[in-house]
Amino acid sequence: KGATMAKSTMMMWTTAMAAQKPRGNVRARAGVARSVRSASTQRRGSGKVNFPFVRIAGQEDLKLALILSLIDPRIGGVLIMGERGTGKSTTVRALVDLLPDIEVVKGDPFNSSADDPEYMSPYVKETLQKGESVEMQKIGIPMVELPLGATEDRICGTIDIEKALTEGIKAYEPGLLAKANRGILYVDEVNLLDDSLVDVVLDSAASGVNTVEREGVSIVHPAKFILIGSGNPSEGELRPQLLDRFGTSATVSTLVDDGLRVQMVKDRMAFEKDPEGFCLEHAAETEAVRQRVTEATSRLPQVKIPRELSVKIAEVCAMVDIDGLRGDIVVNRAAKAFVALEGRDEVTAEDIQRIIGLCLNHRMRKDPMDPIDNGVKVEIAFQRVFFPGAAEAAAEAKRKQEEEVQAAEASEESGADRKGLKAGAWDPRSMLGKR
Repeated sequence: KGATMAKSTMMMWTTAMAAQKPRGNVRARAGVARSVRSASTQRRGSGKVNFPFVRIAGQEDLKLALILSLIDPRIGGVLIMGERGTGKSTTVRALVDLLPDIEVVKGDPFNSSADDPEYMSPYVKETLQKGESVEMQKIGIPMVELPLGATEDRICGTIDIEKALTEGIKAYEPGLLAKANRGILYVDEVNLLDDSLVDVVLDSAASGVNTVEREGVSIVHPAKFILIGSGNPSEGELRPQLLDRFGTSATVSTLVDDGLRVQMVKDRMAFEKDPEGFCLEHAAETEAVRQRVTEATSRLPQVKIPRELSVKIAEVCAMVDIDGLRGDIVVNRAAKAFVALEGRDEVTAEDIQRIIGLCLNHRMRKDPMDPIDNGVKVEIAFQRVFFPGAAEAAAEAKRKQEEEVQAAEASEESGADRKGLKAGAWDPRSMLGKR
């Protein structure tokens, strides 16, 4: 009986080892596959190839808002609202391919710069003040995604428990805000995130620093990033105080043009079949847009906006009851970024018209009983302030057109009433109104 049990145990062990052997081969093949990823993926530091930004069709306002934030991060990020399946996350993740590499201090968790004190962590500042040198390396612009289940400790950072237990010292463990420094922080489903966490993220985005005071750890480190949030409006709205902290906003909807829908479906299927090949096919287009953004960033300091246009921007903001001055500031900055993207040096009224809706729509008070869209209100106010003569002429032309339509309808009704009577014949129905 003992020999039989030993033989049975040996057979079970042999079967288990045989079952584990293919798994090792699978892991080996997976390792080889990971080692031959494209150079662009390695540059971004991600483990996934993104759908090309230039092949996203129909979301022009969204793409413009994202590009303007790349040119001037001080605009304040982008809020994207739209129904599910409209390409919000895909567009944001594709944005990384348009960003250049940056130089950071090697081994620094804050992506510190060795030249700009605003982007230096306390440790790098202390090292440079001692006269010591730091080693630099180039990395792709970091893109950090904030999950819904994140806690405040994970976002802001907390005490390093491992060092506290093993070495008996108090040390700071950086959070997501530290990793996003000099990069992009993307919050998907931002309208479902706890309000206290949204406040923490928005405060850091506005001030450019993250202050941590907890468990005996006190540290202030740079947290300058481009904040991008997306959400589905049917799942809930953001508080007005939080909406105002986003620089621009874009509302995306499902494509209605048949040609664009078919082309988007074909592109997506081709991308899923061969992601790296599809990206390589459109690499030239992506590089052209990337170069354009880089040139616009360099040209931005030379762009000027006339004072009279800034005054009119203030008049528009006052006319649509925008609270505070953030709207005025963002419109001025976005207009200059748009002009830099176009390759010019001076802002015109047409440039402001192109971007003012992106900057003000989400800042206006919402009245559920008002049938007029916020974008229409902003456009009407813009026309009245920037082109008062044209607005009045358009209103007069519209009034005359309505009068002509009413006169034509009355004439048709009169003709229908006399239908069937001979010319000059008396109509007894005409006497009914005289009684």
